[in-house]
Amino acid sequence: MIETQQLTKRYGRFTAVDCISFRVEPGQVLGFLGPNGAGKSTTMKMIAGFLAPTSGSVKVCGFDVQTQAIEAKRALGYLPEGAPSYGEMNARQFLSFVADVRQLGGEKRRQRLDDVIGRLQLEPVLEQPIDTLSKGFRRRVGLAQAILHDPQALILDEPTDGLDPNQKHEVRALIQSMARDRTIVISTHILEEVHAVCTRAVIIAGGRLLADATPTELEARSRYHGAVSLTASNPVAVKDGLARIDGVAAVEIDPQDGRLTAFPKSGQKIFERVDGYLREQKIAFSELQLEQGRLDEVFRQITTQPATVAAGGRA
Repeated sequence: MIETQQLTKRYGRFTAVDCISFRVEPGQVLGFLGPNGAGKSTTMKMIAGFLAPTSGSVKVCGFDVQTQAIEAKRALGYLPEGAPSYGEMNARQFLSFVADVRQLGGEKRRQRLDDVIGRLQLEPVLEQPIDTLSKGFRRRVGLAQAILHDPQALILDEPTDGLDPNQKHEVRALIQSMARDRTIVISTHILEEVHAVCTRAVIIAGGRLLADATPTELEARSRYHGAVSLTASNPVAVKDGLARIDGVAAVEIDPQDGRLTAFPKSGQKIFERVDGYLREQKIAFSELQLEQGRLDEVFRQITTQPATVAAGGRA
């Protein structure tokens, strides 16, 4: 439903987006990740038809964004960075204006307005000028306009930016419910969001695609994947014992909280061995945990490496 081919954007000698190719199918939620200035928002603007590429192509639901612009935009909902709107309008007027632009009429118009207002809990601010709304409510109004016409594809740039934890949970639940038969691309710098809603993640840096994998596949690249962590009353003594367990490559103590982490040798599974050792030695411990991997570590590793496509990527 969304496909880019060698998508490139240059500003003079500066290349903001460099030959990015990926495809997102219906039912997938793609997390679009990267450090500030990586080219995420520029890529999203090109997918949405807001910005023309220097070279390459984008298709939305089979429509070329440049040569079939109207058809592509009808199929797409777009929440830009900052959720720009008309500040002098109140929320009801703005959504009514968007309904006019989207050519919604009759009963369908009423149903769609009622649906997005209810889903995003906008009733308390409908008569309030958008300029006076909190950042969180402005974000929700922006998301409401993006889904008002019930699009088959969605581009959401930082959809939970400015929301409190409860609002983030509600928006993530909304995204999950919409994802069953839609294609959704989410730009985010919040790694917990990848776990919460994304089925795939693309990581870019310096305008280039460096990784394309599921969150689980990315976690498997972490040195913490398969590690075992725990809390013990005498971490220094326990560390020495854990280091002698077969299959353990190293043991570290977190200087902040004293938590122990035992790292496995390549291909080794050490959880049962660590658990068995602790019980045999009658060592008091708590919070014994098998680590799945840490996305923040993988993110740093990928985005600070030389700008080449990461092994296993689908670019």
